[in-house]
Amino acid sequence: MTDQRVGRIRFMDQQRVNLDGFAHEDVDLGLIAMASPHDPDPSLRVEDGRVVEMDGRPVDDFDALDALIATHGIDLSVADEAMSLDDVAFARLFVDPAVPRAEIVRLVAGTTPAKLAKVVTLLRPAELTLAMTKLRARRTPSNQAHVTNRLDDPLLLAADAATAAAYGFREVETTVPVLADAPSNAVAVTVGAAIASPGVLVQCSVEEAMELEMGIRGLVSYAETVSLYGTESVFVDGDDTPYSKAILAAGYASRGVKMRVSSGAGAEVLMGGAEQCSMLYLESRCVSLARAMGVQGVQNGGIDGASVAASVPRGVRELMAENVMVMARNLEACTGNDALMSESDVRRTSRTLPILLAGSDYVCSGFGSIQRYDNMFGPSQWNAEDLDDWLAMQRDWGVDGGLRTAQPEEVGRVRREAAEACRDVYRYLGLADFTDDHVDRAVDAVGSKDLAVDGVEPDPMVVLGAAQAIRSSGLGSLEVAKALLECGYEAAAGRVLDMLAARVHGDHLQTAAIFDESMRVLSLVTDPNDYAGPGTGYEPSEERQAEIDGIRQARGVEDLRKDQALEADGSFRVLGPAAQGSDPREVVIGVSPGVGRNVWQTLSGLSVIDALGELLAGLEEEGCVARVVRVNGSLDLGMVGLTAARLSGSGIGIGLQGKGTALIHRRDLPPLANLELYSMAPVITRDLYRLLGTNAGRHAKGATPVPARNPYTDEAIEARYHTSVIALVALERACVDRSLGNEDVEVVR
Repeated sequence: MTDQRVGRIRFMDQQRVNLDGFAHEDVDLGLIAMASPHDPDPSLRVEDGRVVEMDGRPVDDFDALDALIATHGIDLSVADEAMSLDDVAFARLFVDPAVPRAEIVRLVAGTTPAKLAKVVTLLRPAELTLAMTKLRARRTPSNQAHVTNRLDDPLLLAADAATAAAYGFREVETTVPVLADAPSNAVAVTVGAAIASPGVLVQCSVEEAMELEMGIRGLVSYAETVSLYGTESVFVDGDDTPYSKAILAAGYASRGVKMRVSSGAGAEVLMGGAEQCSMLYLESRCVSLARAMGVQGVQNGGIDGASVAASVPRGVRELMAENVMVMARNLEACTGNDALMSESDVRRTSRTLPILLAGSDYVCSGFGSIQRYDNMFGPSQWNAEDLDDWLAMQRDWGVDGGLRTAQPEEVGRVRREAAEACRDVYRYLGLADFTDDHVDRAVDAVGSKDLAVDGVEPDPMVVLGAAQAIRSSGLGSLEVAKALLECGYEAAAGRVLDMLAARVHGDHLQTAAIFDESMRVLSLVTDPNDYAGPGTGYEPSEERQAEIDGIRQARGVEDLRKDQALEADGSFRVLGPAAQGSDPREVVIGVSPGVGRNVWQTLSGLSVIDALGELLAGLEEEGCVARVVRVNGSLDLGMVGLTAARLSGSGIGIGLQGKGTALIHRRDLPPLANLELYSMAPVITRDLYRLLGTNAGRHAKGATPVPARNPYTDEAIEARYHTSVIALVALERACVDRSLGNEDVEVVR
């Protein structure tokens, strides 16, 4: 059947946003972001210090979630005050700079899940951003990385973990495509992170019993894969209860392992257990449950169900509202931006940007610091392909998204040291023996596909054997530290031991705790968020701001001066003052003041000699006499061209700036007029310069040639070249000297 839609619609259908799934709201399935008609009305009734009704449900009808929340998740001393507050008045407290964070936390502690959800629903997107700025627990923002690969290759894991630490990630999370490989992954990532930085927390996200075992051995230092759900039926389907999750959380904490729970919109919908409630209300139950369990933090904002929430109206707004609820309950917020929400770069940026601007304990709960295809959690919202974009966004807004630019030589150094250290540790412990070639490939690899030799990938049984040996021997981080020390990696060994000592102290179990690179604990206790309006709260230090601003792509005039100097030669020789020409065949090519002095290369990459050569060749083809004049009094292209035309015997002149823009002028035209113009210097080719020369010759002979058209491109020419233009103009401006007048110049080619 012939497609009857017009071309504009066919074109729009081909855009990446249309790879996303969009759904109509369906209350029966739970496909509704906020305010389902089946969400309960907030209520709380207390008798003799005991909750007997919560959110319309009497105590006899409580499910396991209600029971735990009612018993341990509500501060009854403030409940009457909090529950009686008007919803709009309560919501305004969230965004009022005059109301301190501590007051919001105090009141929210007395709310039920339905009350908190109803209040947060009232916050518009800009208000959610302001609320997040005020309510996050820790003053200093941070970020978390995913470090995985599809082969579970230890050397590549170590190199990538070191790279993530070099870029500033303070948590590194790995997982496995093969469960049995988990102990090997934990060792490799621990080694790599320790090579690059002190204090990087490490997780290996796998089945709960194995993960706890690795935590007890010191092979991981935090956990977040203890999942919560908003309905009892979904818990039961997973052979779990809120109480079993609470016991597991206590098990981690008792061994000095930092932990947070994971929840997020869409999980109940995906499992068919949403019970007609909105995603925000169900997530409010999860957050209340986390508070009742006594855990220090929550990873939410959709996580694996982010695309479910994003498929319905206001879904992305709901994801951010989830994070704000966590903060309001005085918990660490690991704010999603984890699983890929959309194939559209615009949509995924719109989802993340408000959180980046507001700041979060962890802006991403899993930035894929590796290639998308190597992310065994599935592609992240942000991946290695986006790292430079993230650094640029931080710089654009002057905000701290937790990352910094690592210089290329530093990345190369830490990758090599990490890969070699991992090889040496595995050899020392008798786990595996890797070749020097394998090390070299891991250091240079963009991803695991680069490890293959003649199309053959590394033997997966080597990793499995190492993992089995680690697990069966009882090997822990103490043995890893000893191996690092014996193999000559003293600093990394000390960092692994420091993490073990920190687990004894337990300070990193405080809410929202991270270690900085001096092993100081930054947390709700030691680094509390003190935002109270403009002029307060977190502001990057001068040193940190320099890290944010110092992206590797930034260039200045001195950089350009050095580049231009590399192209300098003796091609230009001043002959003397330029006089008025009399030959009617003469066309003067006027060049701007810096050409042949400190500007030698145009924005297109052509040398100014090559550009002039093509102009001269075009004039020669038309039988014209060419003269080159340097116009020292102005760098304006119109004035350069007009000056050339007034000096020319034919009255026709060509103007050429050092950056490569060019035009044809006539002596009787005003300065801003012209006969033909090339304004897009970066895309002007040799052929186009020759055509401009040819047409100038035809104008000189009185003909009317077909105009040379400005070259077109759909690339972001201005974004790519304007900084270079500014630097080039600065170089040229330094050469402007009216006292020199106009000079005839000989060009030696």
